[in-house]
Amino acid sequence: MITLDQLNAAPPHEAARLLDGLYEHSPWIAQAAIAHRPFRSLAHLKHAMARIVAEAGSDAQLALLRAHPELAGKAMVSKTLTAESTHEQGKAGLADCTPEEFAKIQLLNADYNAKFGFPFILAVRGPRGTGLTRREIIETFERRLDNPADFELAECLRNVHRIAELRLNDKFGLEPSLGNLLWDWHETLAQHSDPGFAEKGQLTVTYLTDAHRACALRISHWMRDCGFDEVSIDAVGNVVGCYKASPHPNPPPEGEGAKTKTLMTGSHYDTVRNGGKYDGRLGIFTPMACVRELSRQGRRLPFNVEVIGFAEEEGQRYKATFLGSGALVGQFNPQWLDQKDADGVTMREAMQHAGLCIADIPKLRRNPADYLGFVEVHIEQGPVLNEIDLTLGIVTSINGGVRYLCETIGMASHAGTTPMNRRRDAASAVAELALFVEQRAAKDGDSVGTIGIWTVPGGSTNVVPGRCQFTLDLRAPNNPQRDALTADVLAELKAICERRGLRFTAEETMRASAAPSAPEWQQRWERAVDALGLPVYRMPSGAGHDAMKLHEVMPQAMLFVRGQNSGISHNPLESTTSDDIQLGVQAFQHLLDNLAQEIQR
Repeated sequence: MITLDQLNAAPPHEAARLLDGLYEHSPWIAQAAIAHRPFRSLAHLKHAMARIVAEAGSDAQLALLRAHPELAGKAMVSKTLTAESTHEQGKAGLADCTPEEFAKIQLLNADYNAKFGFPFILAVRGPRGTGLTRREIIETFERRLDNPADFELAECLRNVHRIAELRLNDKFGLEPSLGNLLWDWHETLAQHSDPGFAEKGQLTVTYLTDAHRACALRISHWMRDCGFDEVSIDAVGNVVGCYKASPHPNPPPEGEGAKTKTLMTGSHYDTVRNGGKYDGRLGIFTPMACVRELSRQGRRLPFNVEVIGFAEEEGQRYKATFLGSGALVGQFNPQWLDQKDADGVTMREAMQHAGLCIADIPKLRRNPADYLGFVEVHIEQGPVLNEIDLTLGIVTSINGGVRYLCETIGMASHAGTTPMNRRRDAASAVAELALFVEQRAAKDGDSVGTIGIWTVPGGSTNVVPGRCQFTLDLRAPNNPQRDALTADVLAELKAICERRGLRFTAEETMRASAAPSAPEWQQRWERAVDALGLPVYRMPSGAGHDAMKLHEVMPQAMLFVRGQNSGISHNPLESTTSDDIQLGVQAFQHLLDNLAQEIQR
């Protein structure tokens, strides 16, 4: 095995030899990387090589892709693959394809080369390094054939870097053990899914369903296994674990100053419908792994660590969001208890069925004076980190957002006999509004607007829609910009309906202020990332997070972890690697250690 000290100290030709075979038939990448020594970490080396490829130009990038063999192609059959490729394709079972699978892959190879002009490249050892199945490989192959050429070239390069990362791990004997543990936790928790989705292999966990309650129990059991001193499920379904501080060697006199402070962290464990495995849950499991290591080492910090799996953030079952984190800041609205889900079950009934004590909800409100602040780790849910070959990003601010549940009401009439100029078409009005939202948000550059749900109740092919129910989701980096966008969209909805002879309703279901990161906590994340040898990259969050609610009562800051598949989220393709998860855990460990040193000084 190679060590980083050995690589940094070796003469250039010897250092290049040590890195031979990382990139298929492309030694120039490792050779160029040697000029960036000394490397502070393997993460630093990986990033340096990725940047070399990014800056090499399109001709060199295409040559790199074309240096790779086809999957289950002629080189595998003739046994002329490199040792690394032989190992990788063999680990994925490609040498054991059935005749039907082999024929399918050959056809896909031919179609792919004809469309793109380079071979299909996939890191077949997968996000955990243990190998994708042949079914997963074929499904990915078929899906990516539909990509635009420029997108697919970038996706191939990302997979090239993942292949090199795994090969580098092998050379250095690196095993991302905590990343693997968390990856396995995500897989296990994803086995729980709501009826109607579980049967299709889709992940959906909405508030207080059987799957949701099973997730809460599983998380609570893992917390106990990790060594938390206290674990409970509170009155709204949050899973709360506390790892107590070390006893104070010289306790101050009784009073406010004598109280040990707490660092709060966590994220949500509910999901959108047919969503991904990492959204929210990564922010629960990352600090759990840190507590696990502290407990195994017998270490205590000079502050308590409170990890919370928030029960609800997505607003999928009821017309309310941030139920979990909102309760902690005293913002649980009792009127929500009378809301009904699609099956007519009220929130009150769901809570009673789950055994939650509604009367205790007001007691969940935290005293901000007891807390140092709130930090949250989250998968990025976007393409930025992937595009710049970075694992971690420091969040500068969370966009403010507002959501509405709306309906346009016109007149249902015969599609064949109602002239176009006599129609009161409720759905066409929403189509017109959707185009306006798209254009209006684009004017700001960084505002976004979405009509995510669009339903014609009782709709029929031959009936002009008389009603159309839809949602509005409007977001911007600051509150005035968000409010201006909202005012313009609602004014346009009113104008469209007046022109078309329609009525409309618009019920606000969520309003969240923009949440800039507390400077001192953002800087703590920056120091933690820098300690890993990675560049410090700052970025806003377009998505809403539980940190937005805690921001209202205490300082907060977030860390993003890169996602795979161009960072897609709220989608079954949402993914990340155990290596990236490992770096997120290590960054959190650095933050805890540095905070402990600050307090003890």
